[in-house]
Amino acid sequence: MKTNAINIDPEIMGGTPVFSGTRVPVMSLFDWLETETLEEFLENFPSVKKEYALDVLHLADAFLTNNQPINFN
Repeated sequence: MKTNAINIDPEIMGGTPVFSGTRVPVMSLFDWLETETLEEFLENFPSVKKEYALDVLHLADAFLTNNQPINFN
């Protein structure tokens, strides 16, 4: 499975996976969803595209349910 939604670059946030084109860590989406909705996350992080957030959620689902590898390139 391939995605353009996530960027991993040692020059950006020390290599922490972030949403492409932002400095918003991907993990912040999962932290946020523990208590809030996806729409509230997107309202509070307007630089994150809804398409990318949904892509990350689909990737997590595919990985966790089917153990599919994720290709970030």
